Amino acid sequence: MTHRFASPALFGLIVLLAGAPLPAQRPIPIEKLMSAPFPSALSASPTGAMVAWVQNDQGARNIWVARPPDYRGRQITAYTMDDGQDIGSLDWSPDATTIFYVRGGGANRAGDSPNPTTDPAGAEQALWRIAATGGSPVRIGQGTGLAVAPKGGWLAFVRRGQIWSAPVDGSKEPTQLATLRGNAGALHWSPDGARIAFTSGRGDHAFVGILDVLSKSVKWMAPSVDTDMEPAWSRDGARLAFIRIPTASKLTLFKPVRSARPWSIMVADPATGRATTAWTAEPGAGSAFRGIVGDQLSWTAGDRLIFPWERTGWTSLYSLSANGGQLTLLTPGEFEVEYVALTPDGRHVLYNANQDDIDRRDVWRVAVTGGVAVAVTRGKDIEWQPAMTSDGGAIAYFRSGARKPAHAVIAIGSSAPRDLAPGTIPADFPENAMVEPQAVTIAATDGMRIPAQLFLPADLRPGDKRPAAIFFHGGSRRQMLLGWNYGSYYNNAYAFNQHLASKGYIVLSVNYRSGIGYGMEFREALNSGASGASEFNDVMGAGPASPTTAG
Repeated sequence: MTHRFASPALFGLIVLLAGAPLPAQRPIPIEKLMSAPFPSALSASPTGAMVAWVQNDQGARNIWVARPPDYRGRQITAYTMDDGQDIGSLDWSPDATTIFYVRGGGANRAGDSPNPTTDPAGAEQALWRIAATGGSPVRIGQGTGLAVAPKGGWLAFVRRGQIWSAPVDGSKEPTQLATLRGNAGALHWSPDGARIAFTSGRGDHAFVGILDVLSKSVKWMAPSVDTDMEPAWSRDGARLAFIRIPTASKLTLFKPVRSARPWSIMVADPATGRATTAWTAEPGAGSAFRGIVGDQLSWTAGDRLIFPWERTGWTSLYSLSANGGQLTLLTPGEFEVEYVALTPDGRHVLYNANQDDIDRRDVWRVAVTGGVAVAVTRGKDIEWQPAMTSDGGAIAYFRSGARKPAHAVIAIGSSAPRDLAPGTIPADFPENAMVEPQAVTIAATDGMRIPAQLFLPADLRPGDKRPAAIFFHGGSRRQMLLGWNYGSYYNNAYAFNQHLASKGYIVLSVNYRSGIGYGMEFREALNSGASGASEFNDVMGAGPASPTTAG
């Protein structure tokens, strides 16, 4: 895309006119702008070609399901209160008749779960199940990190750092499978449903282990003093791959990290625990691990491993034979890959990226062996979290635009995408009253060019004097976009910027250095954060104290 460069005079003018009166116009109420539901946690069923997702409708979170052939979404849970209890981790029974989910937030250091309504009954983080056709949900018990076995009729989950299991049909109460040191996580069932790969966090290091469910025995995969994570089973269950990040004593919190001791991909024999190094990152750029949204390591058809690497200074996807050998770069170019998922047959990767459109996102598809990536979506909208249906006939994802808020859609075959839950965005949602932000760049006080979005009031005329607001997102590992954001908090922040524009303010939303979307050197900007706060130069460049220092 072509970036429009705002002149220094414009931004000096914004500050000069900060005290100008607002025009007499009708602003969009913030309640209206935040009245649309926000979708998350999209999940495709293992059979039956269904999709499920969570919709947060003004604080009431519920699960929706859409099934072929019409794919018209239906709400299957009936939570009505804005009680702050999140829903996520959707998973399906192997026959797709039941959906499992986690409701409630994780406990704090004192062991208390979020309870923003001060419900005298308290709050918890617990596992639930519900029929995919709807009905009354059934509580399984306290826990999180659920994983449903592909065979055998069991689910596993984590409770107080230990691994528990329960039958998917609820015929028995949950039981603890083992008592182990550390905090268990990242549970992954073997294809035959007999073993669980997991991580065991030990503070400054972590192990990958395999728990045999029948014998209740544990074998550690080449344990070391490093941090091992992201276990991934081969498709026949004969091997297990995982990521190894070397131990380090250097404190890097809130500081730029451009390099580290190189991380590796290990492939282990579950029977013996012995592992070999399949690949190691090169020193320099990409030696510090940089993750994506979804599984960081996937074992695909054709015995290949898919993973992210930032060797080029951009988060890209690579493919490698599980036996080692030459890497294949799947996503070449100066853009960032984010949400990643395999197609059901394991032969292609779906992902979203800001390729050719740095301040938006599109969905793409590429073969695990490499080749030219195919754009699933193009245009001025923002798309994320793609999932292909089990029959391979459709791709569902979330979409938003500058005016239309986030919503779930599905593209069947080569047909145009259509809404999965039509009518859930309120009929009086003020799409037509909003403005389309413009991509601009500003000059920080140290000369660095900083990307931003500029919201101009719809009735602004040449020579008008308007007050201005400058917005800086939190994080800082975030990016505001040219439309409704895929993060729930930043979705609300975008609504607020539109509200200010409707009141007559000129709004400048600044993607200051140390944010995402613009590559490693921007994200890990020199002297940023606790090492010098160089990002404050961006603040000063966006809003100089006087017109003589503008730009």
